Amino acid sequence: MSTPMTVDQKQWIDRSTYKMLLEKWRFAPAGDPIFQGESGEYYEKIMADRRKKLGPEVHTQASKEIGWR
Repeated sequence: MSTPMTVDQKQWIDRSTYKMLLEKWRFAPAGDPIFQGESGEYYEKIMADRRKKLGPEVHTQASKEIGWR
């Protein structure tokens, strides 16, 4: 059974910009609950939808701005 998504998780995902989603995706610690179960599936879908809508140039720019730590 999948872990249900909390209201707070859904609101954060829905309110976040693509860059915010990408940054969390890249730097969250392993096992972050937002990437597990229902919220993880939703996060992945929203992020992919936004990336497709914004295009590769916006993704590349956001990725460069975030960098690697």
